[in-house]
Amino acid sequence: MNRNHPFELSLPVTAVDHRLGPEHAPLTLVEYGDFECPNCKQAAPAVKLLLERYAERIRLVFRHFPLEEVHPHALHAAEAAEAAGAQGKFWEMHDLLFDNQRHLKQQQLHGYAERLDLDMARYTAEMDDEIYLQRVREHQHSGTSSGVRGTPTFFLNGRIQDVSFGMQSLFDAVDAALRR
Repeated sequence: MNRNHPFELSLPVTAVDHRLGPEHAPLTLVEYGDFECPNCKQAAPAVKLLLERYAERIRLVFRHFPLEEVHPHALHAAEAAEAAGAQGKFWEMHDLLFDNQRHLKQQQLHGYAERLDLDMARYTAEMDDEIYLQRVREHQHSGTSSGVRGTPTFFLNGRIQDVSFGMQSLFDAVDAALRR
């Protein structure tokens, strides 16, 4: 995108992004989120509802934006989600992490990986070697260069959406975009 517009998505959605919904949906919603962020946890049911309501017309992309200064477990949670994603269970881990937001210490993350029947030798090796740290940092960098300052931050078809007054504004933006 154009560097002169800091509120547009700087990194286009690609095949390596975690996506839900039809590939060729007319709308793409990108969320920059933090698994330890209470506002992200609050937004999660609304995002699910959005996906249900506009099932064939929207796809969701999740990117990591751990706010490490205020959320000490967010980075490891993001890495755990990536490790699960490498085994085809990103969204299951995504939901488990939000459902258990107050319990994101390493040992607890390990327990969630076991609950998802991940290959635990692989999970442990990947977490110990921090092999997903660079991917999480790339998400953070793309978020920062797109104007993300906090979580959750949403981009609808590449343009930032203000949800500071609640998620209804996101539903309104989707409705408006679909009418165009």
